[in-house]
Amino acid sequence: MDISHFFEFAPYHVMLAAAGGVIILAHWMPRLVSTREPAAPPLLILLGMAAYWLVPESPAAPDPRLHPKPWEVVSELTVIVALFAAGLRLDSLRPWKRWGATLRLLLIGMPLTIAAVALLGWGIGGMTAAGAILLGAVLAPTDPVLAGDVQVGPPMEGDEHPVRFTLTTEAALNDGLAFPFVYLGLIVALQGLDPQGWLLDWLAIDVVYRIAAGAAMGICGGWVLGQVLFVYPAHAALANTGSGVVALAGVLLCYGSTELVEGYGFIAVAAMGLTLRRIENEHRFHRRLHDFCETIEHALTALLLVALGNVLPVILGDLSPALVLIAVLLIVVIRPLAGWLSLAGSRITRRDRLVVSVFGVRGIGSIYYLCYAGAHIEFVNEPELWSLIGLTILLSTMLHGFTVGRAMDEIAK
Repeated sequence: MDISHFFEFAPYHVMLAAAGGVIILAHWMPRLVSTREPAAPPLLILLGMAAYWLVPESPAAPDPRLHPKPWEVVSELTVIVALFAAGLRLDSLRPWKRWGATLRLLLIGMPLTIAAVALLGWGIGGMTAAGAILLGAVLAPTDPVLAGDVQVGPPMEGDEHPVRFTLTTEAALNDGLAFPFVYLGLIVALQGLDPQGWLLDWLAIDVVYRIAAGAAMGICGGWVLGQVLFVYPAHAALANTGSGVVALAGVLLCYGSTELVEGYGFIAVAAMGLTLRRIENEHRFHRRLHDFCETIEHALTALLLVALGNVLPVILGDLSPALVLIAVLLIVVIRPLAGWLSLAGSRITRRDRLVVSVFGVRGIGSIYYLCYAGAHIEFVNEPELWSLIGLTILLSTMLHGFTVGRAMDEIAK
């Protein structure tokens, strides 16, 4: 009996098997050489690349240059959940002086990084002014998704070393604060470099209003969700029996409504997490909710990184030596130097200052920003932007993923 027709290798099923195998291997292989939490992100990308070459029957992930929408949606959801979870992690926001280093990184370090990357993109990368500004905005923020190993622990663990606190709060806020510069790149692409026609509007709307609206919506949303979960009805509080699905629905409601009033949704969900954590802050539901969000975040991240690795051999075809140089300079020179300079004179010790300056991983947020910008306007340099961002994420996850354990051990001494 001919049974060959029973073994038809449908590409979709090959893709599922390959993705599942890659994710298991990425989390299992590090255990062969270390008892640490596995440095999965770089391995997910590298094994995704290997699957592209070794599993010929597997269909490739959609090319983000041609089909950006799936990448935009999944990366957006991943960042939303990660930002909310980052806010939940912080057991205490006080004393307020703890925020000094974070504010320095946001107000000094990030603009310095944006300016340096934009100048490199324009000067040696051959990009247009709009493309260079967008490049700086896309690559400047650190990533809340891939920075879990350097952030504070889950709620009520109490491990909030100044380095971890600073990196957690920076990652929670700088994704939203990079958005004005994304809009600046879009404005320059449409209206040119002459600021007389757009500067005041950009400052009033994209900087002041959208940031303020995001923060206000997040604080209000966190308070309202806290009342729903912990306060009303008092005899049967939802947090005592409900799952994290309700809270996650509240996050989506807050994000969507913030975007509807033209605020920055990323800022809103981070502020929402910070606010919700202050309500009944010793309730065990906060830990359950954090773990629920973290599970969703890890699942979405794994799929995104495997898909990124799968398309990297294609999108890296637009790389040039100048773009490789920009990626390397960003990771080993620009971010560390901008972080070091912005923290000059702060209370952080020299050793901790060095760790904060170096561990600014790039990742999922950059994918979302580029998809978002590409959906609004066609950039001349979009293929180059994708190749540079893909390389930067690969190099950043490798450098930080394989060194973070030793660095965190050092600051714990």
